[in-house]
Amino acid sequence: MKPNSSKPIFLTQFLIEEQRSAGKIKPDLRLLLEVVARACKRISIAVGKGALGGVLGDAGTGNIQGEAQKKLDVISNEILLEANEWGGHLAALASEEMDHPHPIPEQYPKGGYLLLFDPLDGSSNIDVNVSVGTIFSVLKVPEGVTQASEADFLQPGVQQVAAGYCVYGPSTTMVLTLGKGVHQFTLDRELGSFVLTQRDMMIPADTKEFSINMSNQRFWEAPVQRYIDECVAGKDGPRGKDFNMRWVASMVADVHRIITRGGVFMYPLDSKTQAQGGKLRLLYEANPMSFIIEQAGGAATTGRERILDIKPGKLHQRVPVIMGSKNEVDRVTQYHG
Repeated sequence: MKPNSSKPIFLTQFLIEEQRSAGKIKPDLRLLLEVVARACKRISIAVGKGALGGVLGDAGTGNIQGEAQKKLDVISNEILLEANEWGGHLAALASEEMDHPHPIPEQYPKGGYLLLFDPLDGSSNIDVNVSVGTIFSVLKVPEGVTQASEADFLQPGVQQVAAGYCVYGPSTTMVLTLGKGVHQFTLDRELGSFVLTQRDMMIPADTKEFSINMSNQRFWEAPVQRYIDECVAGKDGPRGKDFNMRWVASMVADVHRIITRGGVFMYPLDSKTQAQGGKLRLLYEANPMSFIIEQAGGAATTGRERILDIKPGKLHQRVPVIMGSKNEVDRVTQYHG
């Protein structure tokens, strides 16, 4: 929201202004993002009802990664599919919860974009009422493609045209980048609209917070072990300052905290995840979050390479993730070097 202005700027107005401003975004992309936002509002309502909506607990099914699906995983996935398949903006969709891309039904027109999403990140936290979220990424359909296939989704993250996430917490917030900065919108529940609440979010380059699952410490590689040991040593160690550890076990909530006040989020390669290449999904989690993090002045690597430069080899590829405050990410990456 602009300083000294009491007039709210709704998401639709923000996107229209971006479209008008030297054509920063195409009309179809604007409409696509509005549809995604509406779907996120529906998911927010479902999450907010909790046990009253009969949506808690396991769905009795599993996804392609072999993970048990929660009822809200399935519901959120269906909400995003139904909202996006008829608008004419997309050629196909891909979800962490589906084995293969979802084509646009034949009765609907096809557009020039591809949408990828993790419909409900952190869903293991649903039953204990801890923040969860939706992560999404938008790519252009490769030139000359008339029928989108799985191969068309395998683009490096640097080619994303938009990315964002919603956090369903005490308030529902959407954080969005169109490739020119990062902006936060908060859902006004009475009006039913997302309102711009912060422009040009920036991550401090230095931090005193790290976010990692310490229960995996025995599996870590030496560079990560060294970094965390130095943080835990505090003022008496080589860093000369005390660090705090924060871990929600919901990537979207952990990354949102880092974008808001700084920190470093790590799900590094370890001996437990080495065979599958890492823990987090490149296309649905690592790429969109890395795009947002970099646009907010942070950095995102696997420890060995920039995440956005990775050429995906398969739809559900996994990678190690180290992202957040630039100077800390650079330090961990140097240790790997």
